Amino acid sequence: MIRRSFLLLASSALMLSACGFQLRGQQNYAFKRLAIVGAPAPVTARLTRMIEGGSDSVVVESTSNADAVLHVSESRGFSTLTLSSLGEVEEYQVNYSLYYTLTAADGSPLIQPSTIGLNRAMTYSDQYSTAKVSESNLLFADMQNDAVDQLTRRLAVLKTLHPNPDQVVPGVSPRAPLPPPPL
Repeated sequence: MIRRSFLLLASSALMLSACGFQLRGQQNYAFKRLAIVGAPAPVTARLTRMIEGGSDSVVVESTSNADAVLHVSESRGFSTLTLSSLGEVEEYQVNYSLYYTLTAADGSPLIQPSTIGLNRAMTYSDQYSTAKVSESNLLFADMQNDAVDQLTRRLAVLKTLHPNPDQVVPGVSPRAPLPPPPL
């Protein structure tokens, strides 16, 4: 029995390593002190936890003693996804956008204005409108957490606080066309 469980554990570890699975590990940000401006409280709290827990960088309150300043804002919305034959909404698309830019302490851009855009589909019925409001709040919270995770990975792209003009990280828009793949 012990041998079988050991073989199962070893084969699971082998399969995970073969698929490219890797723990997030320690991030190495270019800044050591980051100020977050304009972000809602849940975004600020998660960003602080992710940055301070996964690196030697800290989040500071004041922009005057920060190496870099992260300006963050968000928007939420709904759009109609499908209609019934009677013209009633059957599905909504729940949209969440996180807008951000990173500047150095002197105001020079480090990451150009960018957007992380996420959406989810949600069925709808007038019968369960109260439950659907709760479901949409859960979807927004999930998308917010996902956007913060993506933002922390995007902040790790920056390698220096004093980039040349060609080293400034370009902005990313969710509707921007993808670059051609390398050959």
